[in-house]
Amino acid sequence: MIIIFAAVVLILGTGKLPGFAKKMGKVVSEYNNAKNEIQEQMKEVNEEVPKISGPVETEKEKLEMIAKSAGIKVEGKTDEEIQKEISSKMGQKTTDVTETK
Repeated sequence: MIIIFAAVVLILGTGKLPGFAKKMGKVVSEYNNAKNEIQEQMKEVNEEVPKISGPVETEKEKLEMIAKSAGIKVEGKTDEEIQKEISSKMGQKTTDVTETK
């Protein structure tokens, strides 16, 4: 550590050392702020995951519970329409239901 400090003093000189230290402090501060912001965004994403409480007997009930937790109206819609809306709301690719059956 002392060797690195001595090398920096030799390269920059004693006049530029405070300015260099100030710039390095800003860089470290910006890095920490960006890291904290990303961590907060990740926490928000994890909190938005829909939670299903209690047992669900049918696929239709499961779809309706997920749709309601995502704020999607399910009245008068087929299962496929509900799945497409859930997928688009969650930002996922839609899959063809007939292929998986």
